[in-house]
This record gives sequence, C-alpha cells and structure tokens, in this order.
Amino acid sequence: MEYLAACHVHSNWSYDGSWSLESLSENFRNRGCRVLMMTEHDRGFTAQRLRQYREACAQASSDDILLVPGIEYSDAANRVHVLVWGPVPFLGEALPTTEMLERVQSVSGVAVLAHPSRKDVWKSFDSKWAPRLLGIETWNRKYDGWAPSRTAPALLQETGALPFVGLDFHTSRQSFPLAMALEVDGAISEEKVVDCLRLRRCQPRAFGHSLTGRRIEFASHLLNLAESGRRVLASIRRNSMKSLRRRAPAKNS
Repeated sequence: MEYLAACHVHSNWSYDGSWSLESLSENFRNRGCRVLMMTEHDRGFTAQRLRQYREACAQASSDDILLVPGIEYSDAANRVHVLVWGPVPFLGEALPTTEMLERVQSVSGVAVLAHPSRKDVWKSFDSKWAPRLLGIETWNRKYDGWAPSRTAPALLQETGALPFVGLDFHTSRQSFPLAMALEVDGAISEEKVVDCLRLRRCQPRAFGHSLTGRRIEFASHLLNLAESGRRVLASIRRNSMKSLRRRAPAKNS
C-alpha cells in the first residue's frame, strides 16, 4: 500500500524548532500525510533524551499518522548534515561524517545527505560516503525554495543514491507539496517504514507527481524561474524593511 511521508521535519525538540509533536501530527494529518519522518538536530541531544523523544513520538502518533523519530547529524563545522532513521542509538554531536555514516551502517540505520547546496557541500562530497548513503535530498524546501536543487542531480548520478525530497520544516514557511511515496506491506510501523527505505521502495513526489521523467525536467525550468523571481522579491522586501527602519524616528526615552 502507498503512504505519503513528509520528510525532514523539526519540532520544538530541536533547538530551532517551534512546533510541538502534537501540533505537527494534527497539521500534517489534515494535509493527507500518513507518515512524518522526524529529524531533530543532534545539538543538545543525549542518549537519554533520544529515548524520551522516541516515547514522545509514539504518544503523538495515532491510527491516522505515524511519527518516525530521527536525528539530523552535523559535522563540527556545521556544514555537512545527514538525516538518520532506524534502530540507531544516539551517536553524539559534531561527529566526522565518515565515522558517523560507518556507525549508522553498522546498526542497519538509513542515512540521507541533506541539502547538498547549503554551504556548497556538493563541492566537497567524499566518495567514501556514497556506499553508506541511501539517498540525497534532490529538493529541500528551506534551502532550494520553489525549485529542485541544481547541484543534487550530478551527485545522484555519480552515487546511484535515491532522490529524496525534504521540507526542512521549522515553521509554516516551509510548508510545500513535497512528499516521499512509500510502498509498505501490511500495517504501518516504524520498522516497516525503515525497511521500505532500505529496499528502495519509495519515490519523491512534488505537487502529487513523481519527480522523475521528462515532465518534471520541463517543470523544473519553470520552477527555477519562479524561484528566481521569489528570491528577487524577497530581497526587495528585506531591503525596503531595512530602509523603513532606518527612517523611522527614534522613540522618546
């Protein structure tokens, strides 16, 4: 059976998240998502906090939506970020990426490279990562905006990794019709979702359509134009707000 999963989602268990697990559960359930692939930042987590977080995800789940706990690991430079799900104990903060991926693989976890365009991570991709990565984000709503990544396709072709889409959800600004379609047999559970990923029985969707084939190639050109326009308008708005703040008279003390 096919289930839609929203991936790369942060709650207020992350230092920069704002939504509770319960609010996320209700919001995404109303959007038609059956699975939430959570990815809290490693900063501030411990083994005990991860155990508590797993329990909180279970409590926020229901018959209508499943919250799958996960961690977004980052290196010491806060440059390379990797999304990790599965039976993985907390590995620690600021680990070297190669070491972290080896440890994830050793316990049968799954790992996805997040937003390769951020800080030009794609330029320093290490070939040692490839056999330990299930996927690479081909579209990250927070960093890529309204169009797919322009740097991910070459990495995907080079590595054979699966294309993933992620919201990188922190606030409602990252709401967008991106989801992973999962083929799961029988009743859904965290174990079956992770098995589905391991077996590569999943594919990225945007606006309800598969992110493969010529249709999305053609659409990407239009989406890139829309994203360029969005960034220009956002820059104009920011500069206008700065100008207004500079012109505003100082309040009497």
